[in-house]
Amino acid sequence: MKKIKSSERSIEDSVKRLNDIVEKLESGEVSLDDAMKLYEEGMIISKECMEKLSKAELKIKQIRKDINGNFKFIDGIDGQ
Repeated sequence: MKKIKSSERSIEDSVKRLNDIVEKLESGEVSLDDAMKLYEEGMIISKECMEKLSKAELKIKQIRKDINGNFKFIDGIDGQ
């Protein structure tokens, strides 16, 4: 089974993986070494999710003021 890089995952898939990691860690059935690896993976995924969410927030904030100081809403998230 090909291991997917967390940066290639959608936010939804990343959250699912984080939930899986939490379940495994809370089960107490993993060795200390495996727990450390899972914790590290979870922290990496969490950081990447925060970065993706920050980028999404910036796209959403593509509301620009026009000359009169009014907000100008751009159609579509990408300004298209």
